[in-house]
Amino acid sequence: MSVEPGGILPSQKARVVDSLQRLLGRDHVLYQPEDLMLYEYDGLSTHGTPDAVVFPLSTEDVVEIVRLAARERIPIVARGAGTGLSGGAVAAVGGIVVGFSRMNKILAIDLENQRARVQPGVVNADLSLAVAAEGYYYAPDPSSQKACTLGGNVAENSGGPHTLAYGVTTNHVLGLEVVLPDASVVHTGGSCWDRPGYDLTGLMVGSEGTLGIVTEITVRLCRKPEMVQTLLAVFDSVADATRTVAAITARGITPSALEMMDGFTLRAVEEATHAGYPMDSAAVLLIEVEGIEEAATEDAAQIEAVCGENLAREVRRARTSAERELLWRGRKNAFGALGRISPSYYVQDGVIPRTRLPEMMEFIASMESKYGLRIGNIFHAGDGNLHPLLMYDSRNPEQSRRVVQAAGEIITRCVELGGSITGEHGVGLEKNELMPVLFSENDLAMMRTIKSVFNPDGMLNPGKVLPTGKMCGELRVSAGAGGPGDERR
Repeated sequence: MSVEPGGILPSQKARVVDSLQRLLGRDHVLYQPEDLMLYEYDGLSTHGTPDAVVFPLSTEDVVEIVRLAARERIPIVARGAGTGLSGGAVAAVGGIVVGFSRMNKILAIDLENQRARVQPGVVNADLSLAVAAEGYYYAPDPSSQKACTLGGNVAENSGGPHTLAYGVTTNHVLGLEVVLPDASVVHTGGSCWDRPGYDLTGLMVGSEGTLGIVTEITVRLCRKPEMVQTLLAVFDSVADATRTVAAITARGITPSALEMMDGFTLRAVEEATHAGYPMDSAAVLLIEVEGIEEAATEDAAQIEAVCGENLAREVRRARTSAERELLWRGRKNAFGALGRISPSYYVQDGVIPRTRLPEMMEFIASMESKYGLRIGNIFHAGDGNLHPLLMYDSRNPEQSRRVVQAAGEIITRCVELGGSITGEHGVGLEKNELMPVLFSENDLAMMRTIKSVFNPDGMLNPGKVLPTGKMCGELRVSAGAGGPGDERR
């Protein structure tokens, strides 16, 4: 039977810290209050103080940490770069945070078979940089890819702007090395596709560190396309922009990326980044197609035609790689740009069918009026993954309360329209009490059964993903990224 874990008891702390220091060395263990402050939160700004933070260098180190924690009955939370937006890396009940920032080696690159094997602390963008000269890259591209780690991406099944064509993290992970709560090491999947047996790799990806601790990852690499065409479609109406999204895919075109920003958001982005977005428009679509030159050119021409048919004011094509990079810099720094104009914001991560975008945007606008809030919209329009950003001042309890209520209504509406409560940020502490909105009790019971097989005592990342009926509503009231947030996605 699962036992609700707690943190390190005062009577344990000196003994546990001493044991950790002997295992890892003094420079690999933090336990003083001033050192732990940095590890109290992730991008959600929900706080939970760990009792110790450790930095392993190898799988063997992780095994010894887990063995010690199991013996002392101390919960463990695995942590990448802390850019997550659902509280997934927060030590909700204390315990040991295992930080993977020093397990950051690319262990092997096999370009002939388009594979790489890495430690979980490797930064997402660094893997692409390592193979760029040979004409390869790693496709999943969260907006925080310059900071977020592959281990964190695996935990949350991260996405990004190019999800529409290339899928999310699970579509690019071939195998994992995982340390289980009893300190045993298992290997799932491998370097080849479709190995026999149960898909344990697929089960682990997106499990948010509640089933095991990932210590190695085998991923698929992609060849760079022959040509990339990047277009910016400018609209005087949000409704016209959202209708265009469905019209493009209905034409049989699958862009590699199809992003949308409303006028409020793009003006904040332009003021911060000077990326070339039109300040007087109601919305823009950032669209990218790629492939062999002839196909990419034809797709771009068809997209221009579709945008014109749906009342786009103009459609610009990036003429150089520098122009393309500038447009994407604006998009990927959008959360930070909004952090310049509001003391706090609460970013949501709902999903809807893209054909329902027009009515969902109307609903979000109604939430602005109902709760007296300003909401900016930026999202992966092609796959219906919404990121409304609710502006507020976290020092104002009444504003905080209204933000949480509005966010709950937005996510519930996403489910009512046939969508989901999260597309890439994960469930974590933020949305675990919303899981019954999406899943039946039988569904949740099956998930609890699976969790109990891998994590029977609930010692790995307790309080995450599944409903607990405790604390989480209160935690969400205090949530809200003050300043820049990241799509960790």
